[in-house]
Amino acid sequence: MRTTVGIIGAGPAGLLLARLLHRAGVDAVVLESRDRAYVEHRQRAGILEQGTADVLRAAGAGERMDREGLRHDGIELRFDRTRHRVDLRARTGGRSVTVYAQTEVCKDLIALQLKDGGPLLFEAQALAVEGAGGERPRVRFRHEGREDVLECDYVVGCDGFRGVARAAVPAAVARVSERAYPYAWLGILADAPPSHDELVYARHDRGFALLSMRSASVSRLYLQVPAGTRAEEWADGEIWSELDRRLETDDGWRLERGPVTRKSVTPMRSFVHEPMCHGRLFLAGDAAHIVPPTGAKGLNLAVGDVVTFARALVHERETGSPDLLDAYSATCLRRVWQAERFSYDMTTLLHPAPGATPFDVGIQRARLARIASSPAAQTDLAEAYTGFPLG
Repeated sequence: MRTTVGIIGAGPAGLLLARLLHRAGVDAVVLESRDRAYVEHRQRAGILEQGTADVLRAAGAGERMDREGLRHDGIELRFDRTRHRVDLRARTGGRSVTVYAQTEVCKDLIALQLKDGGPLLFEAQALAVEGAGGERPRVRFRHEGREDVLECDYVVGCDGFRGVARAAVPAAVARVSERAYPYAWLGILADAPPSHDELVYARHDRGFALLSMRSASVSRLYLQVPAGTRAEEWADGEIWSELDRRLETDDGWRLERGPVTRKSVTPMRSFVHEPMCHGRLFLAGDAAHIVPPTGAKGLNLAVGDVVTFARALVHERETGSPDLLDAYSATCLRRVWQAERFSYDMTTLLHPAPGATPFDVGIQRARLARIASSPAAQTDLAEAYTGFPLG
């Protein structure tokens, strides 16, 4: 099997890249180790930056997002039982975010790919990337019970943190920066209407809480819990009671409850692999970087990566110059590190750390008070939250 671009992974990054390349007249093959049902139902991110939403529209994948997604022009910070709104739209000259689940993005892009795109092979497990440093990289994969080889001009690894693509970068040239956090997020999906029309980020002495949503009838909520917690350790009633405590305000606001349909625990970590390419192998999304979810940056960073690669490849084809492809890692990493910084700032702002001293608590409260009272601080937060420039 032969193609110009071999894409490993049919998450939003791999699927969007395939769509961008198809519209640019570049052939690509997507290999996905899981079946279609799994890809379309695995719960992940749900906040799309302004730039991500714009890219999906430009790629012809924004119709249902615009119809069913929930545009948010602000977010709310809660601390000391008080509520403080950050007006994203006013602070950024009109930018906002859209609540539209990753599962729905994948459904839309899969439908487009199967309708008029190149090959998309489900249950095709990538085994290794070979010859990444040469002119003809190859992906060995297993599909329908037999091993095959995909010959490529370029390989893009969108196969996540545990995928095979990053392993093909020689250890001698790789540099890893990472941080593990001593807490995690216990998340639930609940058949309950959202209790607020915008996301609520709450800092409480008992731990962080987040009120989010997936639709007008489904709420997505999170609690800070110790690292290593298992979801089954928490009964549904305990979760609701703890959310009540951490989200409580002095103005009579109340949390809407409903049946819990899913529980999971998300570890918190920061991770950056440099460089993000080696020869003709390019890493994108979680294959190259992980952010704690507090900043809502994971999916959006992956979109920035594949937009950067697609632009660079089209530039090379149109001009003969590999300059943009050669600059791929440096270009992406500028945005990645800004997102890492923002995600770290939001995480340490809102999560009481185990063993925190009175000084640590005072600094957190001072940082929150600064944002609540300063237009300049709100602008800085809003610009980062709605998204750094793509590419």
